[in-house]
Amino acid sequence: MRVKVLSMEGCPATPAAVDLIRDVALGLGVSISLERVLVETADQAAALRFLGSPTVQVDGHDIEPEARDSLDFGLT
Repeated sequence: MRVKVLSMEGCPATPAAVDLIRDVALGLGVSISLERVLVETADQAAALRFLGSPTVQVDGHDIEPEARDSLDFGLT
């Protein structure tokens, strides 16, 4: 399972999100590939479907089902 954590520089919630992902995977006995991605430009935000910091994607899909159809990508 591939997990990406997309975030902006200095996002205070990102370290806790990464720790939670690791803890849950370990607790479930699930092997994951965890990648942290720093989002720095509006173009990058759109390409990565970045909705806010942090955004967590599993196998390319946002973990929030209601966010999957959103097009409000950006750095704000």
